[in-house]
Order: sequence, then structure tokens, then C-alpha cells
Amino acid sequence: MIVNDIVTGIIAVIIAYLLGSFPSAYIITRLATGKDIRQLGGGNAGARNVFREVGLWAAIIVGVFDVGKGVAAVAITHRLLNVPLYEPQFFQLASGAQFFILAAGLAAIAGHMWSIYLKFTGGNGLAATIGVLAIVMPRELLIVIALTLVFIVITRNPILSVNISLLSMLLSAWFLEKSGLPVAFSIVLLLILVLNFLPTAKAAFVQAGSRENFFAELLRRGKV
Repeated sequence: MIVNDIVTGIIAVIIAYLLGSFPSAYIITRLATGKDIRQLGGGNAGARNVFREVGLWAAIIVGVFDVGKGVAAVAITHRLLNVPLYEPQFFQLASGAQFFILAAGLAAIAGHMWSIYLKFTGGNGLAATIGVLAIVMPRELLIVIALTLVFIVITRNPILSVNISLLSMLLSAWFLEKSGLPVAFSIVLLLILVLNFLPTAKAAFVQAGSRENFFAELLRRGKV
């Protein structure tokens, strides 16, 4: 890539992070109740906590915004780098555009989790992840959704179910895309999600009091 394209890519990643940081759950909760969503329920600034503490319609609005953040971040980067939004051979392009597009997606997800506007707190990142994958890896997203529905029936825990299902991306990305880049993207994405999930896992372990009760407590948290 030429220097201008690299600079454009870096700018796009910064824009993606700022978009991802947009605190929709905080704003909607403030407008609806005057309260800080981080002080309600589990303290998560995401649609699930809004659903529990504010209501269905507020949660739907937050969910739409959060998915939209992921879509917008990637779409803007496509536009800035002059790459068609749905390019069938995206991962076979002979350019560095894919790197910046995927990096923008990760930046948007990170922004949702660690929002600069909320002192680096935020949601669990799953809604933004859906938005990003809808553009960069739509086939893999369909597989993740299908597996998530199966695991939700088993565990009754949507957050845990999505995180488990996302492991399938490592295999599906390779077999469907025939490229190491989406696999690397999947690995980094999973690491970010795991890093954000660690406080929940730690809290579950402390509450459980023993290894034997840890998984039962983890399944209990966030049950529908």
C-alpha cells in the first residue's frame, strides 16, 4: 500500500474505535430513567443489562445502535480504502486493505467494551461483534448464530453460548476463506472477548467458593 493508503487506514481504525465507543446503553438509560446503567444490575453497559433494568424497547434501541456501530465502522473503512462492501474474493485481494478493515472491526469491538467516553468501561462487545462479522465474515456469522441457538437451549446462558460458538470461527474461517488472515482475525477477536469476560469468570469463581461449583455459578450468571 502507498503511504496515503496507510495513513487513511490508520485514520479509519481510529474512527472505528470512536464509533464503537459511542455509549448507546448509557445514553438511552439516562434518557429513559435518568440513571447510570453502570450502577444498575450487573453494571454492564450493554443491551442485555438495559433489557433487565430498563425494558424491552430500550434494549432493542441499544441493540440496534450497537450492531450498527460495528457495521458502520467496517463500512466506513471499506469506503475510505475504496474496497467494495461485499467483495466475494475479499481475503484474496492483493493489497493491505484487508488488514485495516479487520483492524477497524476489532477497534470498534474494543471501543464497545472499553469506551473512551465511559472511562474505558462498556458492554460485552457481542452486539458490535455481530455488526462487524455481518460485513467481513457473513458466512461465519451464520454458523456462529446457529451454534449459539443450540447452546442457549442447553445452557440458558446467551453470553456464554455466544462465546463458545465463536470458537467455531477458527475452523470455519479457514475452510470457507482459505486464508490465514481471517483465522488470525478470529484468534485476536476471541482473545479480546476472553479478556473482557475474565472479570465475570473471576466473580463467578469467588461466588462459587470452589472449583466444583464454578461452572454452575458461571452458567447461572446471565441466564435468560
